[in-house]
This record gives sequence, C-alpha cells and structure tokens, in this order.
Amino acid sequence: MKIVMPGGTGQVGTVLNRELTAAGHDVVVLSRRPRRESEVHWDGETLGPWAEVIDGSDIVINLAGRSVNCRYTAANLQAMMDSRVNSARVVGEAIAAAAQPPRVWLQMSTATVYAHRFDAPNDEATGVLGGTEPGVPDYWAYSVEIAQAWEREQERADTPHTRKVALRSAMVMSPDRGGVFDVLLRLARLGLGGPVAGGAQYVSWIHDRDFVRAVEFLIDRGDLAGPVNLAAPGPAPHRTFMRTLRAAWGMPVGLPATKWMAELGAFALRSDTELLLKSRRVIPGRLLEAGFTFDHAQWPEAAQDLVGRVRDGRAARAVRSEPSAPH
Repeated sequence: MKIVMPGGTGQVGTVLNRELTAAGHDVVVLSRRPRRESEVHWDGETLGPWAEVIDGSDIVINLAGRSVNCRYTAANLQAMMDSRVNSARVVGEAIAAAAQPPRVWLQMSTATVYAHRFDAPNDEATGVLGGTEPGVPDYWAYSVEIAQAWEREQERADTPHTRKVALRSAMVMSPDRGGVFDVLLRLARLGLGGPVAGGAQYVSWIHDRDFVRAVEFLIDRGDLAGPVNLAAPGPAPHRTFMRTLRAAWGMPVGLPATKWMAELGAFALRSDTELLLKSRRVIPGRLLEAGFTFDHAQWPEAAQDLVGRVRDGRAARAVRSEPSAPH
C-alpha cells in the first residue's frame, strides 16, 4: 500500500514508519523539515504540491501536532491547538480534492480527552469526557478542548469516499531514544522512579508493536469508524506502573515525589505535571469487541520486553563502537 503520514517524523511516526516499511509498504512522510528522499515538504496549514502524494494513496495516517512534552503556557497550548486543528483541516481538504482519495484516514487523537478519574475505566461507549472535573487545574480542560477540536475537524471534513478513524491513543511505549518510555526508564535507573503525589493516578499505555498492529487492524476493518481507544487493557496506578518498571530493570529503590517536587522536576525538564498527575484510566473497548488481541496486554510483561530491547540495543551499539583489531 501507499501510506502517507503527515507529521511522521516524531516518536510514533518513527515507530510506524519503521514497521510499515519493513512490511513492504511505500511510506511517504509529510514534514516541515524534510531530510530524506521519502519525505515531502508541507507547512501543515495550507494546500500545496504535497497534496499530490495523497491523491492516489491508499491510507493517510495524520500524526501532525506540536509535541505535548513542553510547559503548558498559554502560547504553547495555543500552538498545540492550532497545529492539530490546522493540519487535520488541510489533510481533509487534500482528501476532498483528490481524484483518487485514500480509502482510510486515521487521525491521531489522544486519551487525554477522557476525564481525570479513579473510580472506573473509560471506554468509547461509557467513558466520561473531561473538562468539568472538580479539583484539577483549569488548563487541564483546555487539553480536552484541544482533543475535541482535533477530532471535530476530522469529522466535519467532506470525504464521503474515505473512512475516518480517530486514534485516541495512550502513551506509546517504545525503546527508542527520546520517547516517553526512555524518560521513564531513565528516572527508574536513577532511583527516582517512585510514586508521584501518592501514585494513585492511573497510567494508560500501549506497547509500540501492539500500536502498529492496532493501526494495521483498523486499516483492514472496513466496519470501524469514529473514535477508537488505542490503549492496552491493563492500565495501572502510577505507583504500580513505576514499581514494575524498576523491577524489570533491576532497580530496587524508587524515591517518591510530592506534588511540588513533581512541579519542580517538570519545570526543569520543560514539561508539564499534567502528564504525570492526570489519571488516564482508559481501556480499548471497541478494539476488544472487534476481536483484536493484544500481544502485550499487561504492563509487567510489556516492561520486560521493552527493557530487554533497550539492553539489546545498548549491547549492539557497544559492539559497533569497539575499535577493530589491527591487521
């Protein structure tokens, strides 16, 4: 298949590109800063010559949007909103104008659309959308607004010949450097991976290979459209999640962090505490109902696999960096 991935140079795009290319598909990435032959320039806001790669393609997977790994200032939140809404709008315009539109448009969304809660998990049918929870920072509601506006832009696109799916994704765990798992593992290795603010908040996640398999499943299943949760069926409280990760690495100690310590740490890392403190208890109702089976459904096994791949990668890099023996 010919697969076009707007915004495909980030962590999730790298994972998808690697696996889909290995499976024999022709993957074209739309990027603001193209660096490879398979990357095409676009600005994420206006139609241009890039739209020609969508005409005649089989699948569009739109991943474009400013990274959430930043301080949630007013300017950064607005940039998140604009980059997501504008890219979804212009992708819809390109599909609508195509003589041969793709048969499927997978649009990245986020599990952050659901409410901060502890009492029950959120699936697509009965989950509670966020924005009105008591006792949480006001700007958390804006994160929900961003997610809803993102999905709404895809919904309103006039693309009658293209099936549309919104990927309400949890954090994608991969061994790649710079991803969320890399950051969490670094904290665990340093003995800092203890519970934050008590650790009762739920962490929703999905193993990178299950993420790819779920995308392939959704491409093939012509009866599935609209929002779909991409999350493993085993979300875990933060304290359990980090204890399991420490055990997988072999680190017995994990210093806990209070809320104010998390604020300081997030400020130092130029990130935001919403990523640590919001309880994202999300389960994949529609995927399970449709018959999708997870290879990595529970965190202990997934963490062991990811840690093993990190160690294998380190060993391979060490071998490559060894000086060759003199002749």
